[in-house]
Amino acid sequence: MSHLPAVEPVANPTAPLARRNPVAKLGAALLFSLTLLATLDPVTPAIAIGSALAVTPLFGLRYRVLLRRAGPLLVAALGIALTVVLFAADRSGDVLLTVGPITITTSVVASALGLALRMLAIALPGVLVLATTDPTDLADALIQNAKVSPRFAIGALAALRLMPLLAQEWQTLSMARRARGVDAGRNPVARIRLFVNTAFALLVGAIRRGTRLAIAMDARGFDAATPRTCARPQRFTLADAALLVGAGALAALALAVSVALGTFRPLID
Repeated sequence: MSHLPAVEPVANPTAPLARRNPVAKLGAALLFSLTLLATLDPVTPAIAIGSALAVTPLFGLRYRVLLRRAGPLLVAALGIALTVVLFAADRSGDVLLTVGPITITTSVVASALGLALRMLAIALPGVLVLATTDPTDLADALIQNAKVSPRFAIGALAALRLMPLLAQEWQTLSMARRARGVDAGRNPVARIRLFVNTAFALLVGAIRRGTRLAIAMDARGFDAATPRTCARPQRFTLADAALLVGAGALAALALAVSVALGTFRPLID
């Protein structure tokens, strides 16, 4: 019988911030990230990214591990920046470079950097939280400390536990297609088509598995109205509250520096 791969934290569990309450870490990440939605300038997210990197050792996480976890985010940020450079409508400001029909100006560079850094700054705290939190502890803390519905918390726990299967299924689908002689070779168009087909097959399989899991959980009484008890207590301490306050202070500091430098660009004028 095969066993599901577990989603375990990859950080040192004794680190100062790694052992904080999961709800406090999740709340701090949300508070820190959502504040960045108020501005479009590149300075605020750059300061936020620097702050997140500075506290990474306090989470007991090595930078090499963080880079591996955040690799897809870097690719996505590069794609966002490239898209803005190619298709930006506002090309005001000084001209920096002209490549054929594409004119790169200071406003285009600022917009591209702002959006790319903003995406990284919003997602990076979530990477830190997931890398340093056990999914079971997170579900327990959501039920006990955040008073979340057990149906939602246990469903989130099941989803986190099943996430590693996506990578395994992607590899299985790719190997199965290769065994049947379906290979893109060096053709970039064929590679894109094969990627889309594999991603669609993975999506269909994930939806089917999620449906079966939901039915199985309901059959086992996870949707019952009977109050549930928790075997593992999760305590919310003053140190956890301090983490929330610190995250809010760092986000406010990033915004204040942006305003002081005159780079602040509100999302809504």
